[in-house]
Amino acid sequence: MPDLEAENRALRQLLHQLTRDAAHNETVMQRFQARELSLLSAQDLPDLIERLTVGLRTSFSLEAVNLVLIDPYGVLSELLGVLGVDPSRIPHLNLEKDIRTACAKFPDTHRPWLGTWQQGRHCEVFPRDIVRSAALLPLRQPDGLAGFLSLGSGDPKRFSAEQGSEFLQRLAHVAAVCLENAVNRERLRLTGLTDGLTGLYNRRHLEKRLLEETTRACRHKHPLSCLFIDADHFKQINDKYGHSAGDQVLVALAKRIREQLRGSDVPTRYGGEEIAVLLPQTDAVNAKLLAERIRRHIDEHPIPLPDGREINVTVSVGVAQLESRCEMAAPDLSQRLLDTADRQVYRAKEAGRNCVRCAS
Repeated sequence: MPDLEAENRALRQLLHQLTRDAAHNETVMQRFQARELSLLSAQDLPDLIERLTVGLRTSFSLEAVNLVLIDPYGVLSELLGVLGVDPSRIPHLNLEKDIRTACAKFPDTHRPWLGTWQQGRHCEVFPRDIVRSAALLPLRQPDGLAGFLSLGSGDPKRFSAEQGSEFLQRLAHVAAVCLENAVNRERLRLTGLTDGLTGLYNRRHLEKRLLEETTRACRHKHPLSCLFIDADHFKQINDKYGHSAGDQVLVALAKRIREQLRGSDVPTRYGGEEIAVLLPQTDAVNAKLLAERIRRHIDEHPIPLPDGREINVTVSVGVAQLESRCEMAAPDLSQRLLDTADRQVYRAKEAGRNCVRCAS
């Protein structure tokens, strides 16, 4: 009889434990489902990145969350720039151009890795010493590895190699799908904002961004500058080499200008051979230095044509900075900034071309 009572007690304890485990698993599943739904409902790429980092850290009560995205061709950087977001200013995000460098920081590129934090091994993933255990999740898409999502806890037992990783693996899969969809949506949107020949932004996008940046500059007292870049004697190039060669010159100019810019800058084909560049958080002094670098870079490298010939091209550049008093309405200030930079181009032309002129 005593043995039967002991057996019943053991069964009751086991039943209670199974009930607690089931309730715990139900809570965990609901939390993961809520996070997945949050990712799926992200409005755009920056919103998704915030939900993957700040959102996960808050909802899972973690000490740290880092997101590494592999961006060898600068696509993500460019897309974020279109949205007016500087990737270097997004907390907990790292865009890595070299896939080998990214993969070297993580022990497994196919399955989640859970385990105790190791300073020598993981210091590049979480540079701070508040993490005691970590879950490192590879984000895989049909065409390969997109990056890694790293979750760090101050509890050394929060993530361990003995734990099941099904929920985390599913979360990583959903995150990878959401990232792919967000990037594709932004690419489609970008198609309507760029010039078909040069790949630079079109004038419609410049007008939108200019108004946004003017408003932001006035509100936060940040400088804002603009460059107008005009190819010298472009009509003569078309007349001598043909319009096809003229198009190739414009494509080459656009590429060389982009090579000198940050991700947050806004290069635009303003009209014909004239290119406008909006420079957020840049004063006239630094804008003029950039303009001179662009001018030299173009002047020192002739543009090759498919038939082996080369065209020596120079540009005249006008520079202007947004008025600091901001007493006018934002649309009027925006237009004045463009008009001032445009007038400086004419000053550069009158000075003999192949030079930079800046509004005083």
